[in-house]
Amino acid sequence: MTLENIIGNHDAVKALGGMIREGRVPHAMMLYENDGCGAMAIALAFLSELFSSEHKVSGLIHPDVHYVYPVATGSKVSEKVDKLRADLFLSYWRDLMKANPYALETEINDAFGIEGKQTVINNAEAKEVLETIYLTPVEGGWKAVVVYLPEKMNATAANRLLKAVEEPPEKTVFLMITHSPEKVLQTISSRCQALRILPETKDEIVEILVSRFGKDPDEAVSAAQIAGGSVGEALRYLSGKEDFEGQMEIFSGLMEAIDSKDLIAALSYGDALAGLGSREKQKAFCKFASENLRKIFLIQQKLTGIAGLATDEEESLTRIASKCKKSFPRQALSCLDRAKLLIDRNVSQKILFCELVGRLYSLY
Repeated sequence: MTLENIIGNHDAVKALGGMIREGRVPHAMMLYENDGCGAMAIALAFLSELFSSEHKVSGLIHPDVHYVYPVATGSKVSEKVDKLRADLFLSYWRDLMKANPYALETEINDAFGIEGKQTVINNAEAKEVLETIYLTPVEGGWKAVVVYLPEKMNATAANRLLKAVEEPPEKTVFLMITHSPEKVLQTISSRCQALRILPETKDEIVEILVSRFGKDPDEAVSAAQIAGGSVGEALRYLSGKEDFEGQMEIFSGLMEAIDSKDLIAALSYGDALAGLGSREKQKAFCKFASENLRKIFLIQQKLTGIAGLATDEEESLTRIASKCKKSFPRQALSCLDRAKLLIDRNVSQKILFCELVGRLYSLY
């Protein structure tokens, strides 16, 4: 895939193409995306043109492109934590990215066999990168380091890479893809040229699903409605409707219990959230609930046409919108954002979700 094959994000694609044509490629760039919105697809397309080797870059087999991503010990790799490196997971990474460069973070962890683990880019990885970039390029041209989720670098690794990011060897580019730029070490992010990868429009998601992934057009339209601009979310909806239905069941049940002033029933849904089994699943629910609250807010403002309601959620969300306070969606969003922050900080899950339910109950 080359930049001209990318659907959507026209300004970002145009800027990247211009860098190559004008010979003004920055030594470090940071692509900020919402999970599953296509930054990896754009990065691979950019490198395909920069290296003039679409086949090798798209196949993730170019010898001068090094990939870095957060990992942990799991069912597929059981190396000691201090020796974990991305290369140990390369075959799983390559298979997934070739099939779906829009893959969500949770899907990557599943592919690595590390679902439920806290992932990190550690000092051993930073050492590996430094040893790699100062070698002569195998094909005599550019070298690239693609860092997926630099916000998950520990402080030692980030500081070790800092000098290389600031002053890399000639014809070396760092491409960083982040979901949380505010969590990236400031000294790293300040040395990168930032580029926002925007969520796709519904029409763009439909086009990508149909043309690239061969999905049925009608199903693609339904998926685009609930995807929130993320191709990855749309693909997950199509491949695992059970996950969507499970999240919707918890959200609707929780809202109905709160509306009925049944605190015991509401707290039972908090227990269900605490028992989801992994932090990533819990954060995915918070993201799902946040998107539903956005839709509820738009329904309350009589802007249903732009809410993006799927057929199987319209009745439930419309009912909630008619019953809750107009201030509820906005205030509840801040509660969910706080919950996601505390999930990352390893707060007791039972306490966290008990408190979340209590806050939502009092705001409703």
